[in-house]
Amino acid sequence: MTRDETNGHDGRALAQDPAQGGAAPQKARGGTAPQKDRVVDALSSGDSAFRKYQTFFVGRPGLLAFLRYEFATSLAGGFPGAAGYALRKVLYPGLFGRVGRGVNFGRNVILRCPSRIHLGAGVAIDDNCTLDARGTTQEGGLSIGDGTLLARDVIAVVKQNHLHIGKGGSIGSQTTMSAVSGIRIGDHAIVAGQCYIGGGRYRTDPEAGPMVLQGLETRGEVVIGNDVWIGAGARILDGARIGDGAIIAAGAVVTGEVAPYEIHGGVPARRISSRKPNTDVTR
Repeated sequence: MTRDETNGHDGRALAQDPAQGGAAPQKARGGTAPQKDRVVDALSSGDSAFRKYQTFFVGRPGLLAFLRYEFATSLAGGFPGAAGYALRKVLYPGLFGRVGRGVNFGRNVILRCPSRIHLGAGVAIDDNCTLDARGTTQEGGLSIGDGTLLARDVIAVVKQNHLHIGKGGSIGSQTTMSAVSGIRIGDHAIVAGQCYIGGGRYRTDPEAGPMVLQGLETRGEVVIGNDVWIGAGARILDGARIGDGAIIAAGAVVTGEVAPYEIHGGVPARRISSRKPNTDVTR
C-alpha cells in the first residue's frame, strides 16, 4: 500500500521548492516525484534564528517586513471582540501580495508567507484557519477568489506549485487542502466539512530503506470544476479531476476522473447517478 504523504502530520513533510535550493523533481511512475523539505533539518541549519523565522513565517527579507508581520499578528491575531475584528481589517491587508475590498479575518488565523497570497474582494477567513504559502515562489501561488468563505479550522497549504480557489465558494470547517502538484478549485464550489484535498504518497520499495526517507511521488494536479458539491469527509486525492456541476457523496475517496454533472460515491468512488435526466448509470 501507499501512504498519503500529507496524512503523516509529523511536521517533516513540507515540500522544498527547487528554486530555494532543492533538486529539480524527477519523473516517477504515473506522475512526478516532488522533493521533500524536512522542516526539522531546516530549523537545525546554521542560519540565524531571525533568518529562519523570516523564511518560514514572514516570507520577505528585511527588518521592515519582519516588524510589520510581528506587529500585525501579535497585536491583532488573537484580539477578541469588535476591537480585534477592526484591528485585523486595518493591519492584515498590508501583509498580503494582493487583497480586495471588504476582506474579513477571524481570530487566530495563522499566516505563513502571506506576501505570496492573493485574496479577492469580500473573502472571509474564519477563526483558527491556516494560510501557508511557504512552498511556492509564485506571486499569488495561493489565491482565493471574490466572496469565498473559509470556515473555522480550514488549512490551506502550498507545499509545492499552487493552490487556487475560485469565487463565490465555501470551504467547510476542518477541511485540509494540501497542494503538492497543485490544486485548482473552480467558482461556486461547495466543499463540506472535514474534507481532504490534494497530497501525494510515499514510495514503498521494501529494498530502499525506510519509507519516510524514500521520497514522494504524485499523480498530478487536483482539478475541481465550477459548481461542484463535495460532501462531508470526502477525500479528493492527487490526480483527481472533477468536472463542472458534479457531486461527490460524503465519505467518498476520489482518485480519478469524474465527468461533468455526475454523482459519485463510495471507496473508491464510482458513478452512481447523474444530475441530468435520462442518463444511464454504469454499474
